[in-house]
Amino acid sequence: MSQLAPQLRALEELDSQDGHMTRAADSLGIPQSSMSRRIHALEKTLGVRLLTQEGRTVRLTPAAVQLAGQARRPLRELEATIETIAGEADPEHGTIRFGFPLTMGAGVVPRLVTEFHRRAPGIRLQIKQAHGSELAADLKAGTLDVAVVIPPPGNVDHVVIGGQHIRVVLPAAHPLAARRRLRLDELRDETFIANPASYHLRQATEIWCRDSGFTPHVPVEITEFSTIRELVGRGMGIALLPHDEHTSRKVREIPLIPNTYQRQIALAWASTAVTPAARRLLTFLRAEWSAGA
Repeated sequence: MSQLAPQLRALEELDSQDGHMTRAADSLGIPQSSMSRRIHALEKTLGVRLLTQEGRTVRLTPAAVQLAGQARRPLRELEATIETIAGEADPEHGTIRFGFPLTMGAGVVPRLVTEFHRRAPGIRLQIKQAHGSELAADLKAGTLDVAVVIPPPGNVDHVVIGGQHIRVVLPAAHPLAARRRLRLDELRDETFIANPASYHLRQATEIWCRDSGFTPHVPVEITEFSTIRELVGRGMGIALLPHDEHTSRKVREIPLIPNTYQRQIALAWASTAVTPAARRLLTFLRAEWSAGA
């Protein structure tokens, strides 16, 4: 039973790598042969089949997926505890799994990440961008330590640190592109380009438009915000999006009135965020945002 933890860690990593044995072994820093032995030993211990072979592809059985999911959080917490104990004498090093939203790929978050790395070059950052529900799920599972999340996640420790104002993005040649401000009800006859319905910004867009007396016409749904801007610039429609410092000349961003169309930004952390490195990042981000980052 002394080998159960490394065996479970091997299974959890194999699940995270979608059944790619070589990638999972590389991630753990062990030979592929050792990876296979750990999985087979776990199968023998449990008396259940964990892998199936489909040609050259290895797939996890439903039992293996369930076990990996259940083991993920306690394994991450154990690793964080070990890293905390080992790292107390060396707070300048460690690894932080950090996430932030797709809508914040330019501006404040990259600037703060750069500044944190300058101050703590020995701390390794593993960064992920995703939409809010995925970041929240990763925090709950312990696969992320710290994240900036929109909207604030339920059932995850967090603090609201700011707001993200939403603007109308129009083609540069649009008749309303010269306006300094716009009311949302002035856009009732426009074609909207938006995220899929599962995205928070799409849900907010639907609510805001409904409160303004209309249902937005959304014939095109796209996950990537940069692609939405590209299609707006090509005249396919308009969009409600957060400010982008690198906006193309093909589009115009116009603030909405009243100035109430915004989303809360939260700084959230998992139970694994107990290492000196993670605590340092949390302290840094809270201080910088409070100072007007």
